[in-house]
Amino acid sequence: MATLRVDEIHKILRERIEQYNRKVGIENIGRVVQVGDGIARIIGLGEIMSGELVEFAEGTRGIALNLESKNVGIVLMGDGLMIQEGSFVKATGRIAQIPVSEAYLGRVVNALAKPIDGKGEIIASESRLIESPAPSIKLKP
Repeated sequence: MATLRVDEIHKILRERIEQYNRKVGIENIGRVVQVGDGIARIIGLGEIMSGELVEFAEGTRGIALNLESKNVGIVLMGDGLMIQEGSFVKATGRIAQIPVSEAYLGRVVNALAKPIDGKGEIIASESRLIESPAPSIKLKP
């Protein structure tokens, strides 16, 4: 039977401590209390902003639009068929934005600005808040 010396144990422990990656953070988490017809009601998202993106445990995204004192109404950006009452939802801390580019002209996209016309991906280097004003008509060609 092999025995470890004190200096070997010390070396192993030192290496493990140096490799330890401690991440501490605060997340704004809520729980689904009702879901249906493209809307989810959430409790527990006390610090959420109007228009903030949220992500449900199963991957669906949504936008917080109805901020009430006891719950938050989230508009789902997908079918949400896998979202269940009691599941968790996490606020992202980001206001909903969409990519913008001349490449979007003439294309068909879904609510998340993902192309659905079969013509491939759209490359955009800029983004705008969903709730931002439209460009002036004078600026349009």
